[in-house]
Amino acid sequence: QVQLVESGGDLVQPGGSLRLSCAGSGIIFSIRSMAWYRQAPGKQRESVAVISSGGLETYTESVKGRFTISRDNAKNTVYLQMNSLKPEDTAVYYCNTAGGRFTWGQGTQVTVSS
Repeated sequence: QVQLVESGGDLVQPGGSLRLSCAGSGIIFSIRSMAWYRQAPGKQRESVAVISSGGLETYTESVKGRFTISRDNAKNTVYLQMNSLKPEDTAVYYCNTAGGRFTWGQGTQVTVSS
């Protein structure tokens, strides 16, 4: 059974930074494109960053230059480094495969507010 566990969310002031982690069990991250998604209140879930099995990174326009996705295949973990955070980044953040194949975890709440 695949389990994805996100962590690292917090309340942070605008301009601050956070590092999110996603640990997986029952799935081998190294052979898959993995992604971070977010869902803000009243909005649909959206993909914000993808990292391919080969390490190619892609980002949605609104986070380019501020967010960095990375992976540690030995730890079966994917990370999202978020810098220069803005109030509009407030959302619950989730990880999954690039196609959202597996059951969603509980996510981790990121709140950007002064």
